[in-house]
Amino acid sequence: MTHPSAAKKIRIEHNTVQETLVIPLYGRKICTERFPNLFRDDKAMELIERLDYDFSGLEKQAKSLAHQFGALEVAMRENDLMIEIRAYLQDHPKATLVNLGCGLDQTAENVDNGQCRIVNIDMPDVIAVRDRLLPASERVRNLGCDLNDPAWMDEIDPSDGVCLMAAGVFYYFKTEDIKKLFPRMAKRFPGGRLVFDAAGQRAVKIMLKTWVKDAGITSISDYFAVNRLDDLAWMEGATVTSRGYMLGYTDLKDPSVPALFRLLAKLGDGFMGMRIVRMDFDGE
Repeated sequence: MTHPSAAKKIRIEHNTVQETLVIPLYGRKICTERFPNLFRDDKAMELIERLDYDFSGLEKQAKSLAHQFGALEVAMRENDLMIEIRAYLQDHPKATLVNLGCGLDQTAENVDNGQCRIVNIDMPDVIAVRDRLLPASERVRNLGCDLNDPAWMDEIDPSDGVCLMAAGVFYYFKTEDIKKLFPRMAKRFPGGRLVFDAAGQRAVKIMLKTWVKDAGITSISDYFAVNRLDDLAWMEGATVTSRGYMLGYTDLKDPSVPALFRLLAKLGDGFMGMRIVRMDFDGE
């Protein structure tokens, strides 16, 4: 008799939308193994075991210092966002947590206090994969929708507060779309909070280099970057603050973190402008 937990593995092919979900998931696995004192994502470890995918390429890359530092970036980003979300839940324990562009990310579930509600939003084809691996439950909903379509906001119950989060998402948005999206959220969710990672133009160019080439885009100057907090001065109806992405919430003085990585973290927060941005929307 087959044990109930021995679920059939889900096949993931190369060069598909599903593969784009595997890569950050594997990054969280590396974070958990390489920096256990700073980060743990046991669910990512479990999901990796449920996938039928050739991980040999990722395993080879994971041995390099560049990819290990990338894993540390993933860990710090998730930890930072969780700190901000938990702070919001302290005052709004029954709030709705909204993970924008969720992929297979479990940030909201990792801060679940047993009272909040969770809505994970991504494009329909991505949500189709998430539904197989991370199905909805009593307080968790997976919603397939384009974030630029304001219809998704109608699906969010704001009565007990709303905390929206996005990890590695807004770099792929044009600034003109962000200038529509953020004020809409502020208007629809007064008293709510939005937390996300952002970076300066230098870092965005590096992060989007491959994607821009594959998409046939000749310039990324129109894509969302934050060189200084003043770049968000157009955002009305919210109090906007930021802290360093890598060192703003921790000093990284853990024995598992090489001194070189701490130096790169300082350069990331400074020269590259990597940051966590928090927007507290004005109340009614």
